[in-house]
Amino acid sequence: MRTVNLSEASFIDSISIRAKAYYELIKFRLSALVTFSAVFGFVLGDSGALFSWGTCFALMIGGFLISGASGAANEILERDYDKLMKRTQNRPLPLNIISVNEAYWFTVLVALLGVGILWFFTNPLTTGLGVLSMLLYVFVYTPLKRVGPIAVFVGAIPGAMPPLLGWTAATGGISYEALIIFGIQFIWQFPHFWAIAWVSDEDYKKAGFKLLPSGGRKDLNTAIQIMIYTLFLLPLGLLPSYFGLTGLNSGIVATVCGALFLAQTFSLMRDCSRKSALKIMFGSFLYLPIVQIAYLLDKVA
Repeated sequence: MRTVNLSEASFIDSISIRAKAYYELIKFRLSALVTFSAVFGFVLGDSGALFSWGTCFALMIGGFLISGASGAANEILERDYDKLMKRTQNRPLPLNIISVNEAYWFTVLVALLGVGILWFFTNPLTTGLGVLSMLLYVFVYTPLKRVGPIAVFVGAIPGAMPPLLGWTAATGGISYEALIIFGIQFIWQFPHFWAIAWVSDEDYKKAGFKLLPSGGRKDLNTAIQIMIYTLFLLPLGLLPSYFGLTGLNSGIVATVCGALFLAQTFSLMRDCSRKSALKIMFGSFLYLPIVQIAYLLDKVA
């Protein structure tokens, strides 16, 4: 296990290394995707004559900071486990680029700033949901990863919260439309997480993470469960069109994407291979943003 010695680097290099470390600590790319989902919910929920740019911008910044703080707290709690896994051993805490104490105070500051922005520029409901999401992710989902697949169910709740936060920031309330977009992202996470767990199974076992269903086995039973949850996305994807939240075009896009996503699960059921699980994982990365963008375009049109 190697570490990075900043004292041996030049001043510019040290700044660059530390900046990259904080970039990775807040899981920047994941936080950016979370922010996009929140903005997606806001745009769908906003029905005013004038778009609320100020509130939307506050949601973006506050949501990004809360997501970043959640990711950083997760890395602090799992720093010893991250050392054991190939996919995470180069994170900033295992490499000792920044100290645990420094990471802790940075996380607290980012969390408070994010909550403060949501409180002052959105509304109490959005702020409360943001705090709930952070608490569930850090203090419930994270420790449950070493207990069993119940962690995936718990983790899917904060994972599906961003579009709901966007909706409440725009409307101030929770309606059936908000629950629909929450439900789509909630169900999507089961094939998404289980495909990742399948692909990273050897690494996860080193850290004691137990995310796969069916007793943690990579078998037909697990593949069938992935297929069933993916199948649920077909009717769920049509609900925004059915209830008039979006138009017919996005319903067609959601159905086509859902069918293609589902087709990938049949390959996993047939051969139970890592290659097939990898295809589902990448398919899940594509499904959600494509469908959400389709909903947005249909809403705008």
